[in-house]
Amino acid sequence: MNMISTTEARAHFSELLNKVAFGKIRIQLERQGKPLAAIISLEDLYLLEKLEDEFDILEADKAMKEAKKKGTKPFKQLKKELGL
Repeated sequence: MNMISTTEARAHFSELLNKVAFGKIRIQLERQGKPLAAIISLEDLYLLEKLEDEFDILEADKAMKEAKKKGTKPFKQLKKELGL
């Protein structure tokens, strides 16, 4: 991944956007030598979001299996136990 300071990125923002959008590169922004953020293509963003969605589905499936195995409590009972 290409690294660039935020100051340099500000000066060349339009050029960086074109490199990311059309050149399919990723740019890591740094401030005072420390990683701060990244500029990625929409294609990469959509892939990341898809992976996050798939992970969320897996976690929800695990939670549903655990609820079936251990059982659940009515909301009113849970509120009472938590003193709400």
